[in-house]
Amino acid sequence: MLRPFANKQLELKIDRNNPFASIELAHGIHSILSNHVQKSIAIICIGTDRSTGDSLGPLVGTFLKERSLPSYFSVFGTLADPIHAVNLVDKLKRIDERNPHTFKLAVDACLGRRQNIGSIYLKKGPVKPGAGVNKTLPSVGDAHITGIVNIAGFMEFHVLQNTRLYLVMELAKTIADGIYKAGMLIELNRKRYEKYTNINYSSLSFYKGK
Repeated sequence: MLRPFANKQLELKIDRNNPFASIELAHGIHSILSNHVQKSIAIICIGTDRSTGDSLGPLVGTFLKERSLPSYFSVFGTLADPIHAVNLVDKLKRIDERNPHTFKLAVDACLGRRQNIGSIYLKKGPVKPGAGVNKTLPSVGDAHITGIVNIAGFMEFHVLQNTRLYLVMELAKTIADGIYKAGMLIELNRKRYEKYTNINYSSLSFYKGK
């Protein structure tokens, strides 16, 4: 389901079994970020490797760390260094201190309706981590991606613990691939912008991630 990108309530829903899932996600991300061409971009992957269902974010972060993203992309939250309920506030503070003007794209696992399990959502606005398991945490992101890993409504903590790793891995691969492809589209867009504006982004501090 694709709703108009001009809509402030943009919502893109993608089935992971769609052979073009990562491409659709990439174009959705590019559509959002194309209005922020002069900003650095932080991918904030939320979750923990201690819960199968909640490992989606750290898996995405780990997969992205293995790819060559543009230099103005920063990835936070991996299997080695996850961002979770205990350290979320501190990690967000450090990210804001590093670059207060960065555009934040959050990635998190989510519980939902049975028919939506395996779906990926891209939305404008922040995600509310921990809402599915009754945790009060700060909202994260100027936009966010969520993967529906299991069914909501009953004993959510145990549901996350007993989520199939295969599903989480497949969702994480698709999301990471979509973000990587979006990075390539954004890089091409910036090069074109440089050509017509005579602005050399590589000489700017945010471009170097400083």
